[in-house]
Amino acid sequence: MSSVDSRASARLLTAGPDLLGVALVVLAAVRDPRPAVLVLVAGLVGCLVPRSRWTLVLLGILWVTLLAVTPGAVWFAFPFYFLLLRALPIRVAAAGVAVTAVVAVAGFGWHQHVLSIGTVIGPLLGGVVAVAAVVVYRESEHRRELTVELAAAERAAGVLAERERLAREVHDTLAQSLSSIHLLLSAAQRGDTARHVDAAKAAAADALAEARRFVRDQNPPALDGGSLPDALRLACAATTTAAGLTVHCHITGTEVDLPATHQLTILRVAQSALGNVVNHADATEVQVTLSYLDTEVTLDVVDNGRGIPTTEPPTAGPPATEPPPTDRGYGLAAMRARARALAGDLVIESDPGQGTAIAITLPVPA
Repeated sequence: MSSVDSRASARLLTAGPDLLGVALVVLAAVRDPRPAVLVLVAGLVGCLVPRSRWTLVLLGILWVTLLAVTPGAVWFAFPFYFLLLRALPIRVAAAGVAVTAVVAVAGFGWHQHVLSIGTVIGPLLGGVVAVAAVVVYRESEHRRELTVELAAAERAAGVLAERERLAREVHDTLAQSLSSIHLLLSAAQRGDTARHVDAAKAAAADALAEARRFVRDQNPPALDGGSLPDALRLACAATTTAAGLTVHCHITGTEVDLPATHQLTILRVAQSALGNVVNHADATEVQVTLSYLDTEVTLDVVDNGRGIPTTEPPTAGPPATEPPPTDRGYGLAAMRARARALAGDLVIESDPGQGTAIAITLPVPA
């Protein structure tokens, strides 16, 4: 049901019974203009304005009284059905409709001194139709409300998913680049200023290119026109330059043409893992291996650092240099989210003092 149809049905169920009730009781007064009928008709019309449930009780009393005076009041049973259904819970209203139909049939039969099939079937059938119409309307309204709630939930879920995606992109690109720049400038303060400043400028240029790519929703510069192995080699070389860390990059198997989503995920996991090594591992060497298998592709990042401690180690004093700001814990969660998004798997193995191994496996689409 469209919103226009819903509003029209709501207006019909709200105002229709009132207007029909006024018309029918006025018709009864025109056909039988006795003073008692006119008084009862005026009372019925007055009771159609208030909306309380007690008004329905008074309205029913007036109607039964009018029905005892004139048979024309039997027609007021039809708008009274909708008044009951509009004001009461459906089960209570259905019982009230049944009672109203029986009273209408009995009152008309009492005036006519005979009951025909039409006089019995008419009010009963009208009550069934009224109940069915209101039930269908309420069900359609309930479904419409559920649809609106579902659409709002889907929009909220979409916003959260997009926010999460943007957070992963920022963490694996701009945050890592800024961390590298921080390390390079800290090294420049300790000596060999020109080389480290040049490297920091290069890292800043890479971060700017990533930001522009990010805004335009394009492939990373390393993958734009290049291959995934070349992009991994560049990432390893950049880490070596920024952190003075020995990073070995190995490519095994026969390279296959992976979808852009798979290439981007592998590159981002490699960048995030290397960033974690630089910021947290105190490692001297890292092995990065990209393996092309028959039905899947894997990336392994293994370092010889201190591993992932279960608790933060005590500090004997202030560090020699201020470490770059970190967001410990988010990087691993982001890697897992990237792997799950492509039906892949992420495995992390680490022992304190024995280094850390991170492996992501993605299925190769047929």
